[in-house]
Amino acid sequence: MTAPIRNYDIAELRRLDLAHHLPAQTDYKLQEALGGSRIITRADGVHIYDGEGNAMLDGMAGLWCVNVGYGREVLAKVAYEQMLELPFYNTFFKTATPPPVKLAARVASKMGGHLTHVFFNSSGSEANDTVLRLVRHYWALKGQPQRKVFISRWNAYHGSTVAGVSLGGMKAMHEQGDLPIPGVEHVMQPYLFGEAFGEDPAVFAARAAQAIEDRILAVGPENVAAFIGEPVQGAGGVIIPPEGYWPAVEAICRKYGILLVCDEVICGFGRLGQWFGHQHYGIQPDIIAMAKGLSSGYLPISAVGVADHIVAELKDKGGDFVHGYTYSGHPTAAAVALANLDIIEGEGLVERTREDTGPYLARALARLNDHPLVGETRSLGLIGAVEIVREPGTNLRFLDDEGNAGPIVRDICIRNGLMVRAIRDTIVCCPPLIISHAEIDQLVDIIRRSLDEAEPTLRALKPAV
Repeated sequence: MTAPIRNYDIAELRRLDLAHHLPAQTDYKLQEALGGSRIITRADGVHIYDGEGNAMLDGMAGLWCVNVGYGREVLAKVAYEQMLELPFYNTFFKTATPPPVKLAARVASKMGGHLTHVFFNSSGSEANDTVLRLVRHYWALKGQPQRKVFISRWNAYHGSTVAGVSLGGMKAMHEQGDLPIPGVEHVMQPYLFGEAFGEDPAVFAARAAQAIEDRILAVGPENVAAFIGEPVQGAGGVIIPPEGYWPAVEAICRKYGILLVCDEVICGFGRLGQWFGHQHYGIQPDIIAMAKGLSSGYLPISAVGVADHIVAELKDKGGDFVHGYTYSGHPTAAAVALANLDIIEGEGLVERTREDTGPYLARALARLNDHPLVGETRSLGLIGAVEIVREPGTNLRFLDDEGNAGPIVRDICIRNGLMVRAIRDTIVCCPPLIISHAEIDQLVDIIRRSLDEAEPTLRALKPAV
């Protein structure tokens, strides 16, 4: 796809956007002041195009999800063919359709180990709702209904539903809706740059893991159902744990008989250079949540991978698991997901990320470390971050509160043709897995140019004290 399919009236779309549309995660007062949303009209490969004709390298793969890039005609054809044959049927009435059955087996083969079964949903948030319900139901079947408490991390993101926000650790989200719900505890995140600058990474890894054990003991191990964490915290700012953290967390969960849940919504399907992020760290969770890269965002679908010992308990005790959604196992979404996995596997995108483009992104980002506004660059596979600071060699921010510099640099990056995200004062990127070396160079060059352009504005801000 190289040309627009339709000629849109962009002014009218922006008017209708303000008059009727409530976009996700939006300051509606600011949206009004800006005259409506930027209207994205088409995309191809690793580029998106807005209604004004601006082309942007999509450094965020949509929303951490378009792993195989845009314009994959085969995925459109698969959706079309499935819709003609069977566009939809549910899984409530002791029925199933071919695509989700095949997809469950395919995903199970990629998860490996004792993760043998899959429950389908439509979004990552729904997947984590399913996790909460399933885990508590499992412990009730085991005769330990008091095991309800989930331990999570501050600044974690596990979705926008009531359960997802509660499992997550973003305080601004907790403030809306009187959350979290009871039974969720939060501990420190393994964010070395932000929370333990200059500390020995091994010491910090042990301390961050110990915080989990300390909370387990404080709550009472007999009351704790599970620990949940993203292998790499995406929406938290691409927080990559120091070496040793995840094996220590797994050991703590095994010590107290607590289920280990990995939220793979962002990290799954090649993002870290393995099919799943937990495989990079060499750990074996009991449950994983997945979405985004499962269909590369072409259709909404998510899943929960479940270990055999949990499924054995469900089967042994019997009774309905009274949970599910109209679109659980949607045949068209599942068919597209299967074809998406064919692309990832057939083009070797997981191996390419691990052996080629991931290391290349790390080297390219490292070129920014000499910039006077950069405190650190970090990446793993094809997910990366640039920390913005006011003094090199420090983690000191601009102004009194973190989060003033990031949006300034982000907006300049977008104006310069690169779609990235600012998370507080961190510029994060998560490009499609098909990105080339030349496009990675372009991504990094635009970030550097945007930092240069932003520096006078940032230096004019009153420094933090």
